[in-house]
Amino acid sequence: MAHRMTVPGLFPPPDYAHTAVVETGRRLAFLAGAVPLDPDGKLVGPEDFVAQSEQVLANLGTALDAVGCGLVDVVATTVYVVSSDPADLSRVWEVVRAGGLTLGPHTSTLVGVACLGYSGQLVEITAVAEIPGEHGEPTAPENAS
Repeated sequence: MAHRMTVPGLFPPPDYAHTAVVETGRRLAFLAGAVPLDPDGKLVGPEDFVAQSEQVLANLGTALDAVGCGLVDVVATTVYVVSSDPADLSRVWEVVRAGGLTLGPHTSTLVGVACLGYSGQLVEITAVAEIPGEHGEPTAPENAS
C-alpha cells in the first residue's frame, strides 16, 4: 500500500502530498504522458486549457483502467502546461483537482513548458500508480518462461 504524507515543517501543499512510499513487493504502473487527443488522434480543445485538461484526464483514466487502476491509485504525476503564466497553470490544476487525481493525494509537480509533442497541445500528464491487488503480489510478465 502506498503511504502518502504531507511533511511537517514544509509548506502545506494544495491538494497533493510531499511524499509517497510504496512498500516492496507491490506492482507499479508507469504511464506515458496522457495527451489531449481523441480516439481518432484529433486534438481536443485547440487553444483551450480546460478542454485539453479534461481530455487528458479522461485518457489517463482509460490507461489506468487498462492496468487495473483508477485515479485514486496514482502516487505521482507530472503535469506539463504550455505556458509561462501562472494563471494558465492554475486553470489546469483546478481541472486536475476536480477530476479526481487529488483523491490520494498523490505527489505532483506542475510545470510550465515551451512546447509539447503535438501541434497545438497545451497539456500532458505523466503518472505512476500502485496496482491494487491481494497481498500486492507481483505477477509474472506475459513472456516470462
